[in-house]
Amino acid sequence: MKEYPVIIVGAGPAGIFAALELSHRTSAEILILEKGHDLEKRRDPDPFSKSTCCGWGGAGAFSDGKLNLSPDVGGFLDRYLSPAEITEIIEDVDQIYLHFGAPRETFGTDLDEIERISREATKCGLRLNSSRIRHLGTDHCFEILSRMREHVRGKIDIEFETQIGEIDREPPEGKLILRSTDGKRYRANYLILAPGREGSNWLSEESRRLRLSTTLNPIDIGVRVEVPATVLEPLTRVTYEAKLLFNSKKFDDKVRTFCMCPYGEVIRENLDGLFTVNGQSYAHRKTNNTNFAILVSTTFTEPFREPVSYGRHIALLANLLGGQVIVQRLADLHAGRRSTVERIQKGLISPTLRDATPGDLSFALPYRHLTGILEMLEALDGLVPGINSNQTLLYGVEVKFYSLQLKLSRCMETEIPNLFGAGDGVGVSRGLVQASASGLIAAREVARRIGGDCTKNKKFPLGKTDCVKLAHSKP
Repeated sequence: MKEYPVIIVGAGPAGIFAALELSHRTSAEILILEKGHDLEKRRDPDPFSKSTCCGWGGAGAFSDGKLNLSPDVGGFLDRYLSPAEITEIIEDVDQIYLHFGAPRETFGTDLDEIERISREATKCGLRLNSSRIRHLGTDHCFEILSRMREHVRGKIDIEFETQIGEIDREPPEGKLILRSTDGKRYRANYLILAPGREGSNWLSEESRRLRLSTTLNPIDIGVRVEVPATVLEPLTRVTYEAKLLFNSKKFDDKVRTFCMCPYGEVIRENLDGLFTVNGQSYAHRKTNNTNFAILVSTTFTEPFREPVSYGRHIALLANLLGGQVIVQRLADLHAGRRSTVERIQKGLISPTLRDATPGDLSFALPYRHLTGILEMLEALDGLVPGINSNQTLLYGVEVKFYSLQLKLSRCMETEIPNLFGAGDGVGVSRGLVQASASGLIAAREVARRIGGDCTKNKKFPLGKTDCVKLAHSKP
């Protein structure tokens, strides 16, 4: 059995930032266990043979790389920290990204233009949630993650292609025991769980076995919309990503835009054989299109407590109908017919995900979700004419698997002593910045408990927030 003072499960943004922080503040031996591959093996992924959402960098390695620097965007840290504390920890995260090569330019800083767009959105029944954004780009994400990988090389141990099956406590000391699916065993004094969206299903099952208290975040299900980049240029040149919120008229559901990718491309994600859709933009090249998600948020109530399974079943239904990802022209959806290769080719928009299967999304998406999506498109067209065009392409389905939320303290500790959670998989975040921030918070508390230096500032600027300030207390 291998034994370490600290083990981190998951090498996505939360796990990486926890490792960076612990290696910076302590001399303790640290192990990361990651079910996917090292970064170089992920550079040219085969989307049909393995998951594209795990490995060094997690799903973020293939993301558009948007750093939303507002406390109000990208997660639920406000359940644990004050606005001032969140602002400080986000600044720390931003400084670390800058240290490893993030670009200096930010969007969303022209307050007069933001106010103008916000007023116009209100007239259309939309609410603009503005944020200062630093855009990395998918290609630049790889460069930054590569520098982070080199930074920890030789400082921490990492075992790739290692999937954890079970976690237990060992009496009498209460050390944490991990068992991998291939029979390996590990012992840790402190354990940080950061499995990401890829591990949300596993964590849901494991939390039940460990009798950890959980609540349910909304489950987000929708489509990815693709239009000519010029249509959204009035928004994207100011905000880069316009986060717009809408309440559907028929069902009063929360509908929102998510992950806007100017001049980007639609991509397919493989979560262990479950295919969903996403988007990305690059730092150094552009397409003629812009894509974004429209997501309908649903919070289930008792007795149903399986939102992750629900989302997976909808994605599986789309996979059954379309092979992997379905694409449909909006005109065909309104006409109640499937799209065909010929109809797509006659359209004005050339799909950036070229091997998506033309089909009919109404066979996969529930009526309630489809209604909210169509209402949102109509509202958006009032703000930016051209979005609700017959030529608009819809890809499906897009599902965000972060609906499980573990009960955590202010320092991200679960009800089991010395077992911490961080990132999207435990329900704390839904974006790079807050995922990274939660990893810092958990790591700083672990560093404090093992006697690490919680104030030194030697490798890269870390800001003023320290782990003592984020000491354990129940929310």
